[in-house]
Amino acid sequence: MNIKEAYEFWSSDPYFDEDTHAELEAIKDDEKEIRERFYKELEFGTGGLRGIIGAGTNRMNIYTVRKATQGLANYIIKEKAQEKGIAIAYDSRNKSEEFAEETALCMAANGIRAYIFPSLRPTPMLSFALRELGCTAGVVITASHNPAEYNGYKVYWEDGAQITAPKDREIIAEVNAITDYASVKTMSRTEAEEKGLYRVIGAEIDDKYIEALKSLVLFPETIKKEASGITIVYTPLHGTGNVPVRRILKELGFEKVYVVEEQEKPDGNFPTVSYPNPEDKNAFALALKLAEKVDADLVLATDPDADRLGIFAKDADGEYKSFSGNMSGMLLMEYLLSGRKRLGRLPGNSAVVTTIVSGKMSKRIAAKYGVKLIETLTGFKYIGEQIKFFKEDGSHEFIFGYEESYGCLEGTHARDKDAVAAVMALCEAAAYYKEQGITLCEQMENLFQTYGYYKEELCTVTLKGQEGEKRIRGIMENIRKNVPDTVGPRRVHAFRDYAAGTVKNLEDGSVTETGLPESNVLYFEFDRDAWCCVRPSGTEPKIKFYVGVRGTDAEDAGRQLEELMQAVTGLAD
Repeated sequence: MNIKEAYEFWSSDPYFDEDTHAELEAIKDDEKEIRERFYKELEFGTGGLRGIIGAGTNRMNIYTVRKATQGLANYIIKEKAQEKGIAIAYDSRNKSEEFAEETALCMAANGIRAYIFPSLRPTPMLSFALRELGCTAGVVITASHNPAEYNGYKVYWEDGAQITAPKDREIIAEVNAITDYASVKTMSRTEAEEKGLYRVIGAEIDDKYIEALKSLVLFPETIKKEASGITIVYTPLHGTGNVPVRRILKELGFEKVYVVEEQEKPDGNFPTVSYPNPEDKNAFALALKLAEKVDADLVLATDPDADRLGIFAKDADGEYKSFSGNMSGMLLMEYLLSGRKRLGRLPGNSAVVTTIVSGKMSKRIAAKYGVKLIETLTGFKYIGEQIKFFKEDGSHEFIFGYEESYGCLEGTHARDKDAVAAVMALCEAAAYYKEQGITLCEQMENLFQTYGYYKEELCTVTLKGQEGEKRIRGIMENIRKNVPDTVGPRRVHAFRDYAAGTVKNLEDGSVTETGLPESNVLYFEFDRDAWCCVRPSGTEPKIKFYVGVRGTDAEDAGRQLEELMQAVTGLAD
């Protein structure tokens, strides 16, 4: 079908409900909007679906969700893995509960038992639940930190991590093979329950998850001693974190926890923030106001599906300082490795896993503690995949994983980033350093002085719609075909093209392999630990420019970063 035919089909065919017909009737004279909704099928990518909620083939709705689920069900059946069932969770976004229900009923109609939470849960709890239940796969309905108009559908496999190659491509093929929406199976909830194919899970999984987190605590006596002296402000940003975050802090002994009242309740419209992302300092406005009022030591925010954590900490002068994802990742990495070493719980085959676009201080910390550092492609699913590899070959013991986009994981209870666990670890670290007589800000400065003043920045350019996609492709291809010898003041030592799988040394012309899976990512290596990376976002209509430097002090690092970022973003001109 062409765009016009697809629009007319969705507008009139009785398979689609009356709300869909009415929504499409309302845009009948808006050619641009019709084109955006129907110029393609909503792409089932390597992690699943993500898109704007609405009627149309290029939108998140019950029909695109059903199609994705039928493709996943077909794959599970081909793998002869349907007996173990599938776990399903959802967050606070608009339509999340509805999409989760549709997923469960489609699976049930295919003879695959669905285990579904009765109310919203953080994404890492889905990862935990599917392994606890021994499921074949899992689905969480979430668009993470995207604006309110978005929703998504993330797929996990039996190891608890998001799907990776080759399963991602194989599942995509099954989804794409479905061309008739009406061929998708579904059934009523009553029938599914009668057949034992729809089962509600809840408190028993919640309890086991909290116990798994508490088992990770290194110094419980320190928490008992210092927790009463630490004041915490927390905001779930209208998402899923409120209940589990408050529970874990209370059970550990952190009683002085103040929740931002205006952002406490789940709300998919995110009325107090334009962008519910703890990476965005604007999201902390209400939390910082409350922090000033109660004289908080820590200010914490989790995103809607509670897999990302952002923090502000009060320094010795009483000012609140923001920690980037790299900074909080390094703070926790140092704390966990040093604490385990003191306790004799740092195995000789310990490993930390991060991504190619994350801060490079981790290399020096890992070297200090004799820990293997592994870099993966961007996306926490690749970090989770490494845990599976370690378990299969016994090569390493996973200690910690982190990425620059405010996500980390301590332990292996989940195979995805976990903001609830991160809150716990960070508050434990705050208690430990308080016992040492220093703040988290002072400890961060200690790390800079010990390992170097590493500083990183991310610049994103939003390019929406069909024209935006074309522009992003053009930027990537232009850089790829015209690799510069210099970027601003920096000479390029090596250029990595992860789509081609090659690393070209510009000093001697030699070419080697990246050793990582194929991905549309370009990476420049400079001297003195400086680097930059360019990639399209996998979840939003954006192209991303990452830059990192190491300076002699904070001022020098800031100057270098500003200079290099200006040059890097100029590559898009």
